Amino acid sequence: MTVMADIEHPADSGPLTVQDLEGMPDDGRRYELIDGVLIVSPAPGLRHQTIGYRLYGVLESVCPAEFYVVGAPFAVHSGDKIELQPDVLVGRDEDFTEKDLPAPPVLAVEVLSPSTAIYDWNLKKAIYERLGTASFWVIDPTEPALTVFELDVDGNYQQVAKAAGDEIFEAERPFPVRIVPRELLGRLG
Repeated sequence: MTVMADIEHPADSGPLTVQDLEGMPDDGRRYELIDGVLIVSPAPGLRHQTIGYRLYGVLESVCPAEFYVVGAPFAVHSGDKIELQPDVLVGRDEDFTEKDLPAPPVLAVEVLSPSTAIYDWNLKKAIYERLGTASFWVIDPTEPALTVFELDVDGNYQQVAKAAGDEIFEAERPFPVRIVPRELLGRLG
């Protein structure tokens, strides 16, 4: 992962904005913006993509009409200094525009990669918490394991579940769904 901080730009240019991202190349990398700092991630690998797409299918198959499930790349915006692209997200149907989700998702999911794990566990988790994303899931594809965080009454994430291998996680938020981490590997498992 490459992180480009605003100090690499001319002194008078200031932090990057969401509009600056529109000029980034379509080169297979993921470009995200956190508080004006550009985060560039390499294209994800087969295991990562398999888990993301299979999770999308599981969520989509039981998604109620008031929600919408989207897989990456799809932008979540908050103001002009934050653009995130979770691997899978669930949002309220009425919150989406044709090109982005300008409101907090109700669920954001990050599938760990060697180059992004520290950012997913720390920085992105903190940003989703700050945005008010009710549920945040992290999937470690090596075990495989799912760790679930939900906002408490004070707006802070608390770990509410962890399921690994063939263990079952029965989610209630944002809607009832059954997840078995090993099943997300498909033929790779």
